[in-house]
Amino acid sequence: MEQGIVETEYFTLHTLCDGVFAAIAKPGQGAWSNAGIIDLGDELLVFDSLSTPSAGEELRHQAESLTGKKVKYLVNSHYHGDHVFGNQVFSDTTIISTYVTERMCKEKNKIEDYEKEKQDMNRYLLQLKKQIDSTEDTILKASLINQYQEMSKVLEDLSQLQIVLPSMLFEEKLTINGTDRTVELYCLGGGHSPSDTFMYLPKEKIAFMGDIVTEDLHVPIYNPEDFLSILKRVKQIDISKIVPGHGNVSDLALCDTLIEYLSLITHRAKEAFQYKLSLEEFISGFAIPKVYREWKGVNGIKANLTTIYTYLKKAKKSTF
Repeated sequence: MEQGIVETEYFTLHTLCDGVFAAIAKPGQGAWSNAGIIDLGDELLVFDSLSTPSAGEELRHQAESLTGKKVKYLVNSHYHGDHVFGNQVFSDTTIISTYVTERMCKEKNKIEDYEKEKQDMNRYLLQLKKQIDSTEDTILKASLINQYQEMSKVLEDLSQLQIVLPSMLFEEKLTINGTDRTVELYCLGGGHSPSDTFMYLPKEKIAFMGDIVTEDLHVPIYNPEDFLSILKRVKQIDISKIVPGHGNVSDLALCDTLIEYLSLITHRAKEAFQYKLSLEEFISGFAIPKVYREWKGVNGIKANLTTIYTYLKKAKKSTF
């Protein structure tokens, strides 16, 4: 049972148990993804820093004002901007990620020319606006509108945005022992990104999953085999509450849903190869099951069908 809720401009803060909070993003307001606040005893740990410095500033303010303690650690689940663009707010803390995530942040998130970046983002927003105006698909339109609103918030903060990299790196597991609470960080591979970290609180049986687990979202896939493997291993952990990277607080049922989703589209892609279908034939002939038709995502299920088809095609070639 959640013990309390705090409303902010960027997110809704839920108390999961004494000293453990989930920041659930409000759509289109600049947080974009979910985050976590963990009271370790003498200091705090924050999981993910949200999509903008403004939202990250509010996250840190809430963390320290609620507990009267200072943030010591920030964990970056993966390198995507909606989870790390608030890092600069935590530049005086120890920022933790895997070695791969740190490298990806350095390579993919660098901003060398702010004026060019601004022009590129404005062009992208204009493209989104045209898509919003032209589509009649209500689910796609809602996804595009949210993308437009979130990217607009990033653009508003662009002039003050600084890319701050992780400073403490690990590979597969890192345990942090506080005076009152222990947290465990795991990286079981790369499913959504090349390296996905999740956080587990063993005593409380709560997991903050980053984008390994999301709700009603065609979450982009990096490696479908690893993604399935990670989710199946997560299922073996004693977890009572899950905080997804996007969506509402839930339980392991969200893992089941994603396992079924990934298994289905992988199976269909293998069938496409069996019948020697081209990518275009595979996608055009794919009937989206009713259970996934309301899921959001600017590229819908088509991007994931393409990813899995292409992944299997490369794997098939490598066997010869």
